[in-house]
Amino acid sequence: MKKSEIRKKIFKIRKKNISKNLNINFKYILEILRKEKFVGGTIGGYYPYNYEVNSIKILEKFEKKNYQISLPKIKKNFQMDFFRWSINDPLLINKFGIPEPSSNKTLYPNVLLVPWVAFDMDLNRDEYGGGFYDRYIDKIKKNKKIITIGLAFYFQKVKKVPINKYDFKLDYIVTNKGIIWEFYF
Repeated sequence: MKKSEIRKKIFKIRKKNISKNLNINFKYILEILRKEKFVGGTIGGYYPYNYEVNSIKILEKFEKKNYQISLPKIKKNFQMDFFRWSINDPLLINKFGIPEPSSNKTLYPNVLLVPWVAFDMDLNRDEYGGGFYDRYIDKIKKNKKIITIGLAFYFQKVKKVPINKYDFKLDYIVTNKGIIWEFYF
């Protein structure tokens, strides 16, 4: 199945299931951070769009634990950077209709929460097609260690996501049903 077909299918399923109020248990992410021996630092999140997992609830819990929070701003040529944001800070709407921080303070995350459309059991993922996160992960991993955690609903799993040489696998997948561990042992 082509990526465009997968996206169309998953968007319909995600929209249909949004009323079920499915959430990611914050403890799943804390478990990953304990495993990685990660303490303190900056969490990069995203503002949920198009029925994605609501990461704002997760970011709010991190902020209460004194982590710094950052959200992406889209730039030219399918690039993005992350900027300081707090739960009480205003957001501006970008050209795609996605809220972004109004801050101009770049803040590179140590942990990156990544939205996606679909995933498979080989840690392959399908985004919206712009490759923003692939470019960002490629850029930041050249300069620092970063833990990447994909957030998705369990029903976003597909048999196989077609990939190319530009697609990055993430370190972990967390769904509303838990952490998918079999990749690591």
